[in-house]
Parts: sequence; structure tokens; C-alpha cells
Amino acid sequence: MARRGVELECFRVVPDVGNPVSDREFPDLADYDLIVVLGAVWSVYDHATIGTWINRELDFVRQAHDAGKAVLGACFGGQVLSAALGGTVSRAPVPEFGWLRIETDEPDGLDAGPWFQWHYDRFTVPAGATEIARNANGPQAFRTERGLGLQFHPELDSALLDEWIGFGEEELRSNGVDPDELVAETSRMRDSATRRTQRLVDWFLEDFAGR
Repeated sequence: MARRGVELECFRVVPDVGNPVSDREFPDLADYDLIVVLGAVWSVYDHATIGTWINRELDFVRQAHDAGKAVLGACFGGQVLSAALGGTVSRAPVPEFGWLRIETDEPDGLDAGPWFQWHYDRFTVPAGATEIARNANGPQAFRTERGLGLQFHPELDSALLDEWIGFGEEELRSNGVDPDELVAETSRMRDSATRRTQRLVDWFLEDFAGR
């Protein structure tokens, strides 16, 4: 997005992943044209753990969408967008890890992948939104006029994966995933995944953000 002239400002609700408590005040929506909601290690419905902020994040995203801001949600962010618009988030039949393909109805903007997945939950498509991608585990993407919710991580690259493995290696191994193989596959995917993500960003900026 930065390469396409978007001025980005990062806001982390929880600065320390080891401490899920946060009383940070969310930004003033009037200062922004679009919102990108990224991932988290928690579940949207785990109020016992993230109850200090999740309802405020849902309100923030709902207000942004209702105000006509373009909103892109990835993985946890896609689940947040679903819940903010009246959808539900629940445990998926099986967790998803690694590079997986999806079935897409809008391949010109949203490629079939593979896209990177690391999650246990899934969202439903909110009333008034349209499901545009899926796999055997459930919906993988939905859209409104100004909102795009994704169940996968288009932002994933090797550096980010290394960071995630740093605190999630045992989680991967306990689910039968070899972290070394995941690193190698991500390296092989670098060029094609970059092209897919660039096309996705162009599509989002043109079709949703009106740029």
C-alpha cells in the first residue's frame, strides 16, 4: 500500500503479545480514509482473555464501515469485520496451517492462491455481505461495498513467519506441522505470493477504497 501512495500509520491494540490486557484509546476515525485490521493470537470470542479491548475494536471497525471507510480485515481482522457487521466467529472443524488454495468467485482481484493460513477459527458471512471465496472449512472471504474480510494472511513473508515461529513453534509441532518445511515452502512461494498480494492490494484500493 505504501508503494501505491498510501500513507500508513500503525496502531497496535496490544503492544506485548504476552499481555492481552489493553486500555489504549483507539484513533479518531476522522483522520483516516481506510482501515486495515490484522491478526492476533487470540479468538474474537475469548472475552475472558481480551475483554478489555475486543468490544472497543468491534465498535471501532463497525463505525469505520458505517462511515464509508474502506476496511480490509485479514484472519483475526476478517473475523473482527464479520463480528462487527453482525456475523459470528466460532471454532473451525479443523485448524488450518500453511499454504492452502481457496475457491474464489472474483479471481481477477482475489486469486485462488495458495494463501498462508494459521488459525483455529472461522467466520460467517454477515447479513448484507457476499461470500466470494471458500474452502472445505468454511468461508474464506466476503465483501461489502467498502469492506473485504479474509480468513488468510496475504501479508505473510519469510521475516514475519520467522517472528511467528519464534513464539508459536510448539503450537505448529503439536498440530503436526514441521516449522522447517513451512519456512522452506514460504521461501519457494515468495515471488508468486508477492504477485498475488500486489494484485489483491490493487483490487482493494480500486474497488473498495476508490483510489
